[in-house]
Amino acid sequence: MQRKLLAILACPACKGDLQLTPELERHGEVESGFLECGSCRQQYAIIRHVPRFVPSDNYAANFGFQWNEFRQTQLDSHVKLPLARERLLTSFGWRAEELAGKTILDVGCGAGRFAEVALQCGANVVALDYSTAVDACWGNFGPHPNLNVVQGDIYQLPFKPGSFDAAYCLGVLQHTPEVKEAFMSLPDQLKPGGRLVVDVYRKTFWNLFMPKYWLRPITRRMSQDRLFALVNLMVRYLLPISLVVGRIPHLGRKLRYIIPVANHEPDWPLTPQQVRDWAILNTYDMLAPAYDQPQSAATLFSWFKEAGLRNIEVFRYGFFVGRGVKP
Repeated sequence: MQRKLLAILACPACKGDLQLTPELERHGEVESGFLECGSCRQQYAIIRHVPRFVPSDNYAANFGFQWNEFRQTQLDSHVKLPLARERLLTSFGWRAEELAGKTILDVGCGAGRFAEVALQCGANVVALDYSTAVDACWGNFGPHPNLNVVQGDIYQLPFKPGSFDAAYCLGVLQHTPEVKEAFMSLPDQLKPGGRLVVDVYRKTFWNLFMPKYWLRPITRRMSQDRLFALVNLMVRYLLPISLVVGRIPHLGRKLRYIIPVANHEPDWPLTPQQVRDWAILNTYDMLAPAYDQPQSAATLFSWFKEAGLRNIEVFRYGFFVGRGVKP
């Protein structure tokens, strides 16, 4: 972590100021040490450049495994396609230059696919994740003068209120235990005029027919190694079938969803190896999370309204995307 991060960090337990005791520091980056709250005296370790405000063993452990195993798979710089860039900028409704110089909170950063875009646009990014995916994010982009990575809990964010010009939380909220409570923790992080962007899986009647919801009661209880081995077998034998089905004119794009492997061949011009890698990653992503709770557009809109945000927009961009501005 950079020393300048101290200006916005706060004890997640009591919101007291934190004092830094570095053990190893190079070129302004604290590689190890600890933070101590001046009020409640709670201590938090800094390990491999990352302040750790939560235990490593938590409900998001499967995500940590996933993103460390596939650290670069979904990065635009690796895929050579602007997939994350288009998703982030479309969700924000901003041009790339409008992110420049802004201090932005990336909640649920994973391996950093959206952090990469924000950094390229010139933003100052604080990338937070509950899991050890923070190590993948740091491994991809650290050290970077505009990046700090933090392991923390969305329900007890370790920042002073009003610290950010903008915050986004993409692909995350539906995987938290209490989705509304997780959402409601975010507006307080914004400065006046700050913009919040989130998305959620869509809650529809057709979810009843999606194989992942039949399989998850079993797979989410499996160990990481066993599930990963199972997913590799599923992709090996079912992806070829899904590819054939997905190529059926008109109907194929819908019919592929009855086969319980992720098939992105119809979505983007990926190479055959990328199609396979994404299939393993996103099939694991479907089956591993402890929680998977889609939401309706009306519910998402109501949360923004209840939080007192203005200029609220909720629209469909793959998922349901919501955005609003703090007065």
